[in-house]
Amino acid sequence: MKRGPLLLVFAILAVAGCQREERDTRPQSALGSGDQPAAVTALEPGGQRPASSDTKAGVFEANAFHLSEGKRLFNWFNCSGCHANGGGGMGPALMDQKWLYGSSIESIHATIRDGRPNGMPSFRDKIPDDQIWELAAFVRALSGNAPKSAAPSRDDDMMPHPSENRLPDAATLGKSP
Repeated sequence: MKRGPLLLVFAILAVAGCQREERDTRPQSALGSGDQPAAVTALEPGGQRPASSDTKAGVFEANAFHLSEGKRLFNWFNCSGCHANGGGGMGPALMDQKWLYGSSIESIHATIRDGRPNGMPSFRDKIPDDQIWELAAFVRALSGNAPKSAAPSRDDDMMPHPSENRLPDAATLGKSP
């Protein structure tokens, strides 16, 4: 007999727990109702050249110190992981004169800062703008587009011929045996 009231209590609790729960399966988005069209930007390969209102380009491109800092940053950020020491790998080659998005230092700066589709990440707000300019100057120098007054920026193993001070027996040149 004691089981009857206990079973009745459990039955009432089970029936009360089986009521249908109402859920809002599609909550309203925080961005709005979706009636506004999404903003679309056009990416044009080799298209619009970035505005050259910044006078930093010439300062970084013609300065050997900034080129050497760009080289250090190129190695530090492991750019050669994709660009294979300038020769191309997963990313495009940087040693030739054929550039999809333009070979000006402003275009290179825009590519590093904003990134490109299919692999090139954006470094905006990740590294300071001056370091982006140094990287851009070094990348431009890899293809031989840097002014000759600045120091060569390629490593000796990437040069088409050895540097004069790296020639074997440079001290004995001009001396007869």
